Amino acid sequence: MIQLKACLALELPPINRALNRALDRLPPPVLPVARHIFDAGGKRLRPLLTVLVARLLGHTDNGIQDLAVTLEMLHAATLLHDDVLDNALTRRGRPAAHTLWDASSVILAGDALLACANALVAERGDPRLSLCFSKATSRTAAGEILEIAAQGRVDTTQEEYEDIVRGKTAWLIRAACEMGALAANAAQSHVAAAAAYGENLGMAFQLVDDALDFAPESVTGKPTGGDVREGKFTPPVRLYRQSLPSGERTAFDAAFAARAISPDEAAAIAENIRTVGHDTATRRQAEAFLARARAALDNMPPGKDRDILHSMADHVRDRKK
Repeated sequence: MIQLKACLALELPPINRALNRALDRLPPPVLPVARHIFDAGGKRLRPLLTVLVARLLGHTDNGIQDLAVTLEMLHAATLLHDDVLDNALTRRGRPAAHTLWDASSVILAGDALLACANALVAERGDPRLSLCFSKATSRTAAGEILEIAAQGRVDTTQEEYEDIVRGKTAWLIRAACEMGALAANAAQSHVAAAAAYGENLGMAFQLVDDALDFAPESVTGKPTGGDVREGKFTPPVRLYRQSLPSGERTAFDAAFAARAISPDEAAAIAENIRTVGHDTATRRQAEAFLARARAALDNMPPGKDRDILHSMADHVRDRKK
């Protein structure tokens, strides 16, 4: 983990400089909204993965960060759109963009971010990178649509849940790794290994996120139990529902479908989930995906960057916020 922290300290400044260069290309009316979403911070997980995979597979040219930030821009665009759709009031502890600007402007700013990122990828002159970015865009949108369709439903299966996660979260992380491999002109076997590593890391990341949704707000900085109030049938919610007696389950189903669970009720559900260990069980589900991510990584060349990517899997498993 010390190695990962040292890597972050070294890699994040050039990534952030590349992001600023990209944002400077945006039309002036879009820039304030874009700056707002990025000034709120973020883990920069996706561009870091692109840089590490590219370097691991032999990329030596300068400027990989300029490619790496494109998926961060796509991710930011989805956050701007999501906050409008969910009528969220905050994002990473700051006012959501649509509470400061009108919703139409925020949606259009997200579109402009996406278009700018697409142009940056196209300028590399490699159709494989453009195809990878395009797939990431469409799969992310598909995942969001599936999630909206599943809201309030307690009959969502585990397989349907995984399809949602694969789209809305894992595909972007997969694409970040795959683009790094493509930029390095790696062998197809290494491109496939990078994609598998990223997809499984992304699946685990979302599962841990679902578990953390029920952690105390004092730990995560986010309201506790947001998923259950928004009608998202995540693994901790599924396990909680299964533990209820029949009568209580019927009442829960009705409130969940109507999205009528109050903050106090969500806090009580969160306490139950933590006490019984449904959050821990969800983390165990994440570990299965992390095992696949590590196995895929072991098909790539050894080296310091592969060790850091292994540490990334441990970080996803253990993160507290």
